[in-house]
Amino acid sequence: MEPTPMAENPSPHVKSMAAFLIRFYSDQLRSIALSPDPNLHYPLYIEFAELVDYDPPLARLVFSQPSQYLNDFDDAAVWAHRVVLENLKEIKDRVEKNFIHIRINISGSPLECPKTFPSIGHVRVKHRGILLTLKGTVIRSGAVKMYEGSRWYKCRRCNYSFRVYPELETRNSIVLPSICPSQGSKICEGTNFQFVENSITCHDYQEIKIQESTQLLGVGAIPRSIPVILKDDLVDIVKAGDDIIVTGILTAKWSPDLKDVRCDLEPILVANHVRRTNELKSAIEVPDDVVMKFRKFWNCFKDMPLKGRNAIIRGICPQVFGLFTVKLAVALTLIGGVQHVDALGTKIRGESHLLLVGDPGTGKSQFLKFAAKLSNRSVITTGLGSTSAGLTVTAVKDGGEWMLEAGALVLADGGLCCIDEFDSMREHDRATIHEAMEQQTISVAKAGLVTTLSTKTIVFGATNPKGQYDPEQPLSVNTTLSGPLLSRFDIVLVLLDTKNPEWDAVVSSHILSEGMSDKVGRDEDLANIWPLEMLRRYIHFVKYYFKPVLTKEAEKIISSYYQLQRRSATHNAARTTVRMLESLIRLAQAHARLMFRNEVTRVDAITAILCIESSMTTSAIVDSVGNALHSNFMENPDHEYCRQETLILENLSAVEDFSALNRLEVL
Repeated sequence: MEPTPMAENPSPHVKSMAAFLIRFYSDQLRSIALSPDPNLHYPLYIEFAELVDYDPPLARLVFSQPSQYLNDFDDAAVWAHRVVLENLKEIKDRVEKNFIHIRINISGSPLECPKTFPSIGHVRVKHRGILLTLKGTVIRSGAVKMYEGSRWYKCRRCNYSFRVYPELETRNSIVLPSICPSQGSKICEGTNFQFVENSITCHDYQEIKIQESTQLLGVGAIPRSIPVILKDDLVDIVKAGDDIIVTGILTAKWSPDLKDVRCDLEPILVANHVRRTNELKSAIEVPDDVVMKFRKFWNCFKDMPLKGRNAIIRGICPQVFGLFTVKLAVALTLIGGVQHVDALGTKIRGESHLLLVGDPGTGKSQFLKFAAKLSNRSVITTGLGSTSAGLTVTAVKDGGEWMLEAGALVLADGGLCCIDEFDSMREHDRATIHEAMEQQTISVAKAGLVTTLSTKTIVFGATNPKGQYDPEQPLSVNTTLSGPLLSRFDIVLVLLDTKNPEWDAVVSSHILSEGMSDKVGRDEDLANIWPLEMLRRYIHFVKYYFKPVLTKEAEKIISSYYQLQRRSATHNAARTTVRMLESLIRLAQAHARLMFRNEVTRVDAITAILCIESSMTTSAIVDSVGNALHSNFMENPDHEYCRQETLILENLSAVEDFSALNRLEVL
């Protein structure tokens, strides 16, 4: 591609822009000058806040008329590059670059206001033509194409050369000016123009679609989406499921010609700057005074740690009476363990998965909704999926082009995915959810689109048993879920609505008294019950602050229990694989975090065993498992724990080899 012609005398605005770039961004210009390929499109990142301080009128023009002044800024970048190149005469093989694009970051500038940074659902005609910033999640990503970005023409009368850009609103057609646009001392009124050979500039081009976050919407609100055009260096830097902040120019384009469908102008954002914010997905602010409250709370329960733990988990779904085992399992699942990466790069997930299997009316959906409130990023759906993509990902045809559409697990990347009616999944979801839950990725090869998407997601599922639950049959028979899929859940709790007059009397009294006291969740006394916002902050803090490691004592207990289960595996053979060992470690680490510790002790290992035992219909170790529905909070949990610990250690003493397994030592 030959160099495109440029005007000999740049405008005052271009000169001012070039001076600004040389003064503040000479390092980037020098790096571009040292690059060998002249045909690449190079980005030059600038801060809008610095432009406002340097030249406020120019910053105002860039904001109000970005279509013109961003192109002038690109020309100024080329001029500034040539100046820097002249100062590098000592370097041999210098190559002049012809394509440098300014990328404006508005972070920390006056443009971070609701007028110029609205939600996608509040984009209106008044935002057209200004420098606009939108935040959303990528739900579709198309293939990379090539399109004509500009071409040069010459006036036959005065030989003035000028550049013409295709208009997006007219399907990228070239519209020539009516008269010569030269601005010399003598006005040329020529109307005959000649195309300059080899002056066409082509760009990489990709269309994606972003959707506003459902966490910021009210009940009943529909999340809106908008297409985004990425060009040159911006293509292929994001994929479905990514959270991004896009700065660009809002314009419109005609919708595709379809039979019996009205052709409309659709809003579209032409991106200038894209910033991925995946690392900020789970960001919840925890002030120092709140952390001091946490420390003070645990100092008060120093002698009764399990009573303090129960005070925390009692705030989980307080409208549901009892169900201690379920609330503890929800807390441990949301907190999770520590991800491990070995020397070869093999990852063992830290996120835990929870499945509730129960009769109708046992509170499964209540726990799903409350868990979604505790997570800063969550997606609630059913097994059939809330979109055509279902739970994983699918290829859809949009305007004659195949695009990837992200499903619930991809959209919940970095957070929580709550799936009700888990057994009603679509067939293609059943085939791919195994990889999504264990390897935390989804490998896609559909309609010529081959990629891998991240699904680092906590899965919280709920399902009804198939007919009458039969305790004598394995869980896979009672739920129609395969053994390999069930083995990916760290905890599977069965909630059976069996007849129990004493339990029915207690529950009915709780429900009737709920309407009389409307103060649940408002009490700031953490010793009684934790409010929702405090619970969210606590879970976030312990999850990202503590990285607990196993003590030798905890290793021996976990190893002995695993060996004992392997010896007596019958109906639960699918659950007594190495995955059980990994689940035990994750749950023990999660309990250590819940207890505000950086060390996994014997208490954490015993609690992890109790959670695994609760997933089994029969057990030779604990005498109170099988139906988590009737589990309640103890008046003296520390005393009850001592009794259970004694029972478990007596049974584990039958295992002679107490040394940790090789797999455990690696972890």
